[in-house]
Amino acid sequence: MASDARLRDRIDDAGTRAPNLQDRAADNLRFIRDTMARAGAFTSVSGLGMIAAGTIGLAASIAASPVLLVANEPRFLGTWIAAAALAGTLSWIAIRRKAARAGQSMMDGPARRFGLAFMPALLAGAVLTAAFVMLGQARLLPGTWLSIYGAAVMAGGALSVRPVPVLGFGFLILGAVCFALAPQMQGYILAAGFGGLHLLFGYHIARHHGG
Repeated sequence: MASDARLRDRIDDAGTRAPNLQDRAADNLRFIRDTMARAGAFTSVSGLGMIAAGTIGLAASIAASPVLLVANEPRFLGTWIAAAALAGTLSWIAIRRKAARAGQSMMDGPARRFGLAFMPALLAGAVLTAAFVMLGQARLLPGTWLSIYGAAVMAGGALSVRPVPVLGFGFLILGAVCFALAPQMQGYILAAGFGGLHLLFGYHIARHHGG
């Protein structure tokens, strides 16, 4: 009888341990899956860099008031192109610093894939900018800039943290809205996108995704 009792105890112990082993195995699989996902994502998009870009975007919207798109196209375009160059430079510096803190290479792996996804749309935007200026269609540029930048951010954001592609989608929406407005109003949409969205999402990423 004692032998039968010990046998039942062993069976009960084995039955108790089996679910525990299954739970631990499931937890380990989730941990491995999450680790692999993080390893394949470019997590060094800088919220602080976005905040800097947003501040520059708002300053550009003040320096190049919306009416300048009609009254003084060269000044309007020159102001925004200079702002884009400065914002891009500061964002790049912030991304490099964040990547260095995280030990993430900027030359290969996730960073390389992010760059390959992000850059083609921006290059297309540069070509379209030159073409529209030469053809005298500069009034199409605000909507084009917003749409092209949104496409670039969505493409790169598919390989980054979740808020990044959402930011890109917001720019796409603003681009569509911009095309539907009179030229005198398009500067306000530029400010909402390159100023407001950058500040909003930059703050969120800085707070919740490591700076």
